[in-house]
Amino acid sequence: MTITLTALPQAAQRAVAATRERVAALHAELPRNELVVWTAGNVSERVPLTDPDLPGLFVIKPSGISYDDLAPANMVVCTLEGEKIEDGTPDALTPSSDTAAHAYVYLTMDEVGGVVHTHSTYATAWAARGQEIPCVLTMMADEFGGPIPVGPLAIIGDDSIGRGIVETLRGSRSRAVLMQNHGPFTIGKDARDAVKAAVMCEEVARTVHISRQLGDPLPLEPSIVDSLYDRYQNVYGQHGTSR
Repeated sequence: MTITLTALPQAAQRAVAATRERVAALHAELPRNELVVWTAGNVSERVPLTDPDLPGLFVIKPSGISYDDLAPANMVVCTLEGEKIEDGTPDALTPSSDTAAHAYVYLTMDEVGGVVHTHSTYATAWAARGQEIPCVLTMMADEFGGPIPVGPLAIIGDDSIGRGIVETLRGSRSRAVLMQNHGPFTIGKDARDAVKAAVMCEEVARTVHISRQLGDPLPLEPSIVDSLYDRYQNVYGQHGTSR
C-alpha cells in the first residue's frame, strides 16, 4: 500500500517537515568539511513518530542533485523498506542510490536515528586498503571507543551494504565503519550526531595516516580507551546538548 504524506495525521506531517528541514541543512556540512565532491554522499534521519501504529519513515537526499540545489522541499521521504512515499516531490525525483543501505540500518537498529555516507579522502583511503584505523588517539577513544572497523566489500544496488554496516557495527562502540573499497558510513542518535561522527572519522583518518608517515603510532592501552570513552560519553559537555 502506497503511503501518502497528506493522509498522515497532522502531528506526523509536522514531524516529517521538521526532519526535512534538518536533513537539508545538515547536507551543507558535508562539502563544508570537505567530506564529499560533486553530488556524492548523503545524510538521512529517521522521522520521530510517536504513534506506534504509523509506519516507520526516514528522510534522505535525492539522487544526483547538486548540494547547492538541496532544500527541504526536495528531501525524499521513504519507508523503512526503502520505498519512496507520495511525499509531494515529483515521481522522477528518486532517493539516493544508497537508500537501501540506510533503510536496512534503520529497520534493524532501533537505536539509530541518523545515517551518513561520505567519500572523504583519508577515511576512504583506509577503506581502499581494507584496513581499520587503529585507536592511537585520545580523540578516537573519546568518540569511537576503539578502532574504526572495516566492513565487507558490498556492491550498491540492494541492502548488501546495509547488512555489512549492521554486521560490523552491532556490538561495537564505533559509530563509523569503513566499507571496504567504498568509503565510510556513520550512525548516530540523530542526523546531526551521525554527521559529527563523519567529520571526526575523517579527522582521525587523516591524523593517523600522517602519523604513520613519521613512524609507528603508539597504541593506547585498552583500559585507557575504556576510561576516556566513559568520561566523554557520560561526563564531558553540557547535559542534554550535543558534545
